[in-house]
Amino acid sequence: MCTDMRAFSSPSRAQLAVAGLSAALALGAWTVSAQRAAVKATPRTVTARGPLLSGEQATVDLFEKARASVVYISTQARVMDAWTRNVFSVPRGTGSGFIWDSNGHIITNRHVVAGATGGARVRLSDGRDTEATVVGVSAAHDLAVLKVNLASLPPPLPLGSSSDLRVGQNTFAIGNPFGLDWTLTTGVVSALDRSLPTEDGRGLIEHLIQTDAAINPGNSGGPLLDSAGRLIGVNTVIYSPSGASAGVGFAIPADTVNRVVPQLIAAGRYLRPALGIETDEGLNQLISQRLGVAGVAILRTSPGSAAAAVGLRGLRTERDGAILPGDIIVAVNGHAIDSVARLQSRLDDYDVGEIVRLTVLRDKQRVEVPVRLQASAQ
Repeated sequence: MCTDMRAFSSPSRAQLAVAGLSAALALGAWTVSAQRAAVKATPRTVTARGPLLSGEQATVDLFEKARASVVYISTQARVMDAWTRNVFSVPRGTGSGFIWDSNGHIITNRHVVAGATGGARVRLSDGRDTEATVVGVSAAHDLAVLKVNLASLPPPLPLGSSSDLRVGQNTFAIGNPFGLDWTLTTGVVSALDRSLPTEDGRGLIEHLIQTDAAINPGNSGGPLLDSAGRLIGVNTVIYSPSGASAGVGFAIPADTVNRVVPQLIAAGRYLRPALGIETDEGLNQLISQRLGVAGVAILRTSPGSAAAAVGLRGLRTERDGAILPGDIIVAVNGHAIDSVARLQSRLDDYDVGEIVRLTVLRDKQRVEVPVRLQASAQ
């Protein structure tokens, strides 16, 4: 029998060298591992922090006290399947709100619940989640009142005043930006008495508080607090020319909220102070430009209105067919008026039944006319 002797040949020197190196590496790795295991892993000692600074502690206390009174709002919209004709609810958006009173009323922005045909839900900081009904809205102020039925609620936020705010005061915003619930941002009052157009562009929201506290999508409807933890405004919008969530934020002042919300709770709508006149912005601008005066031209007065009672005049038609301008309102209680939206917002500073002094241009003469404001549903 023939046997191939190559199968029993001795390993080469190179093979022996590689085998030896491998064995040495394995032995070295085992030795290092054994040495590491023998050494006890000791974490570094934590340096004691000491007490929080007084300002930090005040902010922490403010947040912990106010947090329970802030809620997370989610809305649904009813949609119809084009093929099956089935109607179902889909998520529409989220926002923030806060407890107004012990009767379950919750304040938020009107734009948070607008279009929520499928209803709204409110989640409290303790995890309770419940349906909410819309009690009333005011598009002119971007405010809405919801109501929940729960056996117990956290306390309402303390109410502050916005009329005595000063630029530089600290501000604290609590809300749910981008769905990140119960977020605190801080800043200062950076300006006062700002004006922005309403969502439909037909009116103005006056006396807004401007703040550099971060206000982003989801913060809408949440509270703006002062350093005493009092409500001074309702966060409503961020102005960002770039379109990004970076800019200045605005809040509806607490004084406006405290005037509008009780009416929404009592009547489900806000009755705006009015004169009982008809106006047209396009015609108003034409007449103002032609006469070289800024103001609001009265198109006509409504029969039996407050304006008619004091003899305010609308447009007049002469026998030859010429149309002459009537009274042009140029100021309300000394505050200049330059547009229909500005007139409406100025009147909104007063109550129904209150007397205001109008300055009108009549036959090229300025005349002072006192008018008792009437109610007009917005």
